[in-house]
Amino acid sequence: MTLPPLDHVVVLSDDVGIIQHATESVPNRSTGYCTDDVARAFIVALARLRVTPRDAQARRLAGIYLAFLHDAQLPDGRFHNFMSYDRIWLDAVGTHDSCGRAIWALGYGARFAPEPAWRRLCRAMLDRALESVEWLAYERAQAYAMLGLAHVSLADAAPGHRAVLRHLAELSTARLAAARTSAWIWFDEAMTYDNARLPEALLRAAAALEEPAFAQAGLDALAFLETVVFEDGLFVPIGNDGWYRRGGPRASFGQQPLEAAAMVDAELAAHALAPAAPRLEAAEAALAWYYGKNLQGTAMAQGGGCYDGLERDGVNRNMGAESTLAHLAAAYAMADARRGALRLAR
Repeated sequence: MTLPPLDHVVVLSDDVGIIQHATESVPNRSTGYCTDDVARAFIVALARLRVTPRDAQARRLAGIYLAFLHDAQLPDGRFHNFMSYDRIWLDAVGTHDSCGRAIWALGYGARFAPEPAWRRLCRAMLDRALESVEWLAYERAQAYAMLGLAHVSLADAAPGHRAVLRHLAELSTARLAAARTSAWIWFDEAMTYDNARLPEALLRAAAALEEPAFAQAGLDALAFLETVVFEDGLFVPIGNDGWYRRGGPRASFGQQPLEAAAMVDAELAAHALAPAAPRLEAAEAALAWYYGKNLQGTAMAQGGGCYDGLERDGVNRNMGAESTLAHLAAAYAMADARRGALRLAR
């Protein structure tokens, strides 16, 4: 499969960062920038460089995004989130999710950035952010931080990184144990957004810390999630038009592109721990959601961009940063996995 281009990311980006939203394919400058999306964009640019190391465009964008994250970090290690188009920070401190995603991006950069100076900067910023991890009060924010700490732990972590990663993984495992029943193997009473990131974080923590208990918890939760979001091989993520509460109906629409990217990554993390063809097949099915293998039979990925949502009456034709970056992240992750499989086959 041809690697999807960065064309729409380039359209959305300038020398500050990446514009949050678009009106169809046209950047909506009035929405400004956010650390959430810049963190995602930094990971995507580095993922692109992993599969096409000489991509000058991806390298240029990665440098812009890292500079944004550097400017966003506060003295206490947390981050701003929202910046206006005229480069003014609009908040005293960002959301828990945005701070968690920034930690994720820095950990990924500390492991995969092509420039030694970038890796050193990512590690220094991550060291400062480590002090703020206890502030992260929500499970997804903690999961995002776990992803970053797992990456840096696999690169060459200081003991402090591993200790915080273990602490967060223990919290997640305990949350799963407290909420699960024989019919509901999940972390709380509802499945909402970015669901697969929760088991993925445990799986990546297990790989970094070589901890079987974290692996088993992550695999259990992922297996349960699969029973909910795959219907006869078709990926049908939980929609935001009502979510899915234990014992209630599950929303099938308001499907968000980030769900497919999270599922791809979770399945690949599970496959890395316990190789199995069905996990690669599930990852491929989640990726195929972008290309029309979904409830509407509609291709979400278009010309380097991605529509913002799959609705009951069609698609949301806006192509904002989150959606576009989700598609690219999923595609680049699968490309890297396929390349690894080819290496093994030889």
